[in-house]
Amino acid sequence: MAIGEAGPGSVRRGARPKRLEETMRVRLGRECVYVPSCRFGLYVALRHWCPPGGRVLMSPVNDDVIFFVVLAAGLRPVQAPLNPLDASIDLDAVPDEVWGSVSAVLTTNLYGNPDPAPRLRQKCDALGIPLFEDGAHAIGSRVGGRPVGAWGEASVFSLSKHVGAQAGGMLSLADPGLREAVEKTCEGLLAPRRASAELAYLIRPYAEAAVRGLRLRRAAWAAIRLLGLADREEIRMPLRPDELALAARHTPGLDAHHPWVRVDMHDYRLRSGRLRLRRIGHELDRLDDVLDACRAGTELLLSTPWAKPRDGQGTQPLFRVPLFVADRDAAIAALARQGIVVGYLYDPPLDDYAGAEFTDPSPAPEAARWFARHALPVDPLRARTVVEALEWSGVQPVRAPGEKPGNKPTPGERPGDEPTPGGLPGDRPTPGGLGRPGG
Repeated sequence: MAIGEAGPGSVRRGARPKRLEETMRVRLGRECVYVPSCRFGLYVALRHWCPPGGRVLMSPVNDDVIFFVVLAAGLRPVQAPLNPLDASIDLDAVPDEVWGSVSAVLTTNLYGNPDPAPRLRQKCDALGIPLFEDGAHAIGSRVGGRPVGAWGEASVFSLSKHVGAQAGGMLSLADPGLREAVEKTCEGLLAPRRASAELAYLIRPYAEAAVRGLRLRRAAWAAIRLLGLADREEIRMPLRPDELALAARHTPGLDAHHPWVRVDMHDYRLRSGRLRLRRIGHELDRLDDVLDACRAGTELLLSTPWAKPRDGQGTQPLFRVPLFVADRDAAIAALARQGIVVGYLYDPPLDDYAGAEFTDPSPAPEAARWFARHALPVDPLRARTVVEALEWSGVQPVRAPGEKPGNKPTPGERPGDEPTPGGLPGDRPTPGGLGRPGG
């Protein structure tokens, strides 16, 4: 039985999930299965391909929710060394003994900057292990002539990010013959839809628009904390190691790890109702316009003194553009004065956050620590406002490890002609709503 299918009159028999799947199938050239969230789709993929107790090579600069999804699947996270400029996996720095011990590789494609999927594909083929792609930030990015998500045995996408639907995800499969088995796994894990959750989803955009219009962000977050509804006070959620160790002793599953996996998206495994699917479809129809605006904003941000452009990649429609600043707290404060909330920070790296009890630490952690400490992820849809705020505040760039002095303009100088394709919606709210991650 397929996802959400309860009988002849169910939502799954309707056109909307099928239309969403077909839209993504055309984009990726692969079979796609709608799921309620990216994290749910990743869990299904890990359980399908990886043996219990297997080891998964992944990036330590990643959402902690993804870390807990790996644990929930009964697997051991193994943290990889990274490229300091985009936090992609540095294959050449992974020791041979680590390659020989892992049973899968999981990419992150952080902020939309692709991991080296063609080389990872070759490596995984040589080792006989699956490659999984987390494309939550990279729904429009390409690498090696293919879309991100077209390289692994399975890939997952969030429709909360570029699409801005704040719900929904997609699980894509290299082998279309596995669709029925994957759908059966999903069916056994989905929670029944709740009318209250659907209503909350429908009114959320209007509530957030009111908060933004009335400049009540601080008051809203204060009320959330007062009511005990905040999942995290810091960048990382509380680890709660004693409880986590107890959960690890249970049979692998989402139920034991639910307190961690649900953070920032409590509906992550909830069946989607008709109205939710309709809104997701409407937002997905606008995706190409959003990606065009993201490319334009990315070009502008990469021309500034705080950026570290990568040669030979072209301009990706980044979900966030990592700028690199000497004092990130000062930069965040400068942007806050312009009403810009900085989210999607992943500091400290996962091995420093969780410790050796729960993960194998990176053999070369310095690059990840540098990236996590200095990266300022900026919404390209707010590019002009961000550049002006950083210039006016005198925020200083920071030199990457091994980087030689260049000829880029210093803060206060205009970084050249600004792109104007279709206009950059400078005051458009970020897809993440009030600045919290989702997926």
